[in-house]
Amino acid sequence: MKSKTTDEWSTEVGAQLRQLRLRKQIDQKQLSEMAGVALNAVKNLESGKGATLSSLIKVLRALGRADWLQSLAPPVSISPLQLLKAKQPRQRAGRRSKHV
Repeated sequence: MKSKTTDEWSTEVGAQLRQLRLRKQIDQKQLSEMAGVALNAVKNLESGKGATLSSLIKVLRALGRADWLQSLAPPVSISPLQLLKAKQPRQRAGRRSKHV
């Protein structure tokens, strides 16, 4: 499976944002006012040209989809195996003494 490019991801996310906005029957100007961002930020997000992370977060909140952020930044957890390894301090191997 081929990984998407940054441009492909930007275009896909933008299209999904546009669909959400249209389903809520609001125009770009209304969304920009609801989110507290510039109209150009909404246009850029929807066209896949990007905007700031802050603008994306505000727009997602205004659209009622802040849950998307959980998939973008899932909580980092440590596996039990990593935890066990972290608790065992590394020890240097000592020289073997020669008993005569």
